[in-house]
Amino acid sequence: MIDLTLALDAMGGDYGPAVTVPAALQALDANPHLHLLLVGSPDAITPFLARADFEQRSRLQIIPAKSVVASDARPAQAIRASRGTSMRVALELVKEGRAQACISAGNTGALMGLAKSLLKPVDNIERPALMTVLPNQQCGKTVVLDLGANIECSSRMLAQFAIMGSVMAQEVLGIERPRVALLNIGEEETKGRESIRDASAQLKADPLINYIGYLEANDLLTGKTDVLVCDGFVGNVTLKTMEGVVRMFLSVLKGQGEGKKSAWWLLLLKRWLQNRLMRRFSHLNPDQYNGACLLGLRGTVIKSHGAANQRAFAVAIEQAVQAVQRQVPQRIAARLESVLPKSD
Repeated sequence: MIDLTLALDAMGGDYGPAVTVPAALQALDANPHLHLLLVGSPDAITPFLARADFEQRSRLQIIPAKSVVASDARPAQAIRASRGTSMRVALELVKEGRAQACISAGNTGALMGLAKSLLKPVDNIERPALMTVLPNQQCGKTVVLDLGANIECSSRMLAQFAIMGSVMAQEVLGIERPRVALLNIGEEETKGRESIRDASAQLKADPLINYIGYLEANDLLTGKTDVLVCDGFVGNVTLKTMEGVVRMFLSVLKGQGEGKKSAWWLLLLKRWLQNRLMRRFSHLNPDQYNGACLLGLRGTVIKSHGAANQRAFAVAIEQAVQAVQRQVPQRIAARLESVLPKSD
């Protein structure tokens, strides 16, 4: 396996270095071929490296950054004032070839804008889309995009997302002819906004896309489709609603029966049932699929949840490793070149 280097925006997210640095050390333990560039304030990062051993320290480097992109800053304002921030420096390391990917839990709008400006979209793609891969009830995977990078999307953008998602499912997940659906408020052809209906017509006319029509949000985890496409507003709300429900469900399972006195055999039965249900549904834990890829760029950028804990941020780092190893940007660019007509 070839060594690879990733740039981490160590200051981004709700918890900054308190989460990103321990997650970085966890990732280094899990992958002996991984090298990390921790971008941010050395004074803030260094205390969390106290437990790092010599071998870990030999595979990481602190890259100083003067400031941080505020999580509540307007994207346009954040981009204008981004010079010297940990997010921008991390992206510049990718642009310069010093790192193969960037991971950040910072401001989504700023990350999108800066990544598009510095790394550039692949040909024929108007705007990148945030994409994640979710587990489904059929023991398979579903590619979902956009998850918040583009609040409003034209029909052309939705069609481009469908093509990118289809390429992702085929090239990375190994699905020979991935089914593609549009997320809508009903399955009838007359339902939804005009942009969705227009995108549906475009996808129907494309023989290279296995388009199956509309799906509603309650089919997100059923496995009825391999690629589910929507605009960023709908996608973000849908994903976070699902994550909240899953977290509540797993929390209820974990605390089931606590504080109650019961017969010993009933307690054993409850514990057996609880463990069985936890094993059955634990793969839906949002921490296990944290990290959305900005699909459609010439480089690899992974957006982590701002509220990610150490375990979840380590998963985002692993997502970046897999995207680099599978050459996701190069594969998508190559496939899009053959699928989409050249633009002027």
